[in-house]
Amino acid sequence: MIKALVVDDERFSRDELTYLLAKYDTVDVIGEADSGEAAIMKTIQLQPDVLFLDVEMPKMDGMEVAKNVQELKKVPSIIFATAYPDFAVEAFRHEAVDYLLKPYEEERLADAIARLEKKFAPEDQVVEGTKPSKLAVESEDDIHYLDPEDVMYVYREDRLTKIVTKQRVYETKWSLKEVEARLKGFSFFRIHKSYLVNLHYIERLTPWFNGAYQLELCGREEKLSVSRNYVRGLREELEL
Repeated sequence: MIKALVVDDERFSRDELTYLLAKYDTVDVIGEADSGEAAIMKTIQLQPDVLFLDVEMPKMDGMEVAKNVQELKKVPSIIFATAYPDFAVEAFRHEAVDYLLKPYEEERLADAIARLEKKFAPEDQVVEGTKPSKLAVESEDDIHYLDPEDVMYVYREDRLTKIVTKQRVYETKWSLKEVEARLKGFSFFRIHKSYLVNLHYIERLTPWFNGAYQLELCGREEKLSVSRNYVRGLREELEL
C-alpha cells in the first residue's frame, strides 16, 4: 500500500480528494492536514509515502512544505493538487511526481496514481504484459485487423473513437479508454482527455498557450493539442 497524506486548507477539497483516492486499492489515506505547519508535523509522525499537497495555503504554502520535507530522514513523494496552473514550473523543481488541477479529472488522477504505483512497485513485481498481435476494429460489414505499430493516433469525436493510420481513418464504438486498454504494452500515451498518440511518430513539440503544447507527427499536416496536465509526463516518455 502507498500511504498518503492529504494536505489542503479547505475541508471540502480534502474530502473530495480522499473520496476519489478511496477508489484505488493501492492507496491508503492515513491522514489529513489543514495547513502547511500541520503537514510537516504529520509527515514526521505518520511517515507517508506521498503528500497530495495544495499550493495556496495561508502562512506556509505548499511550495514551502515541499522544500521543508526534503530535509526529513524519509522524504515523501509530492503530488501537487491546486486550482492554479501557474505554479507548475516551480512544482517540478521540487521533483513532484505530478501536478493536478482542481476540479479533479478522474483520468488525470488515474495517471498520477499509475506513476506512483510504478515508482513504488518492487522490481521483482514489475512484469511486462503480453502484447496482442492485432487490434480488431469492427465495422458494419467486416472486421479490420490493424497492426498497433501502424496506428499513429486515436481520438474521440461525435460519440465515435477514430483510429488514424498512415493509410486511412477507422471508426469504432469503443470508448477511448477501451482502446487505450487494448493498446497497453505498446508505445501509446494520452496527451489530452480525447487523444492518444503513438510515441514513435512524434516529430516536434512546440509551446502553444496557457501551458499547453502542440504536437506534430511524422507525415501528418494536422497539429494535435497537448493538455498542460500531460506535458511533463509526455516529455518524460520522449526524452533520454
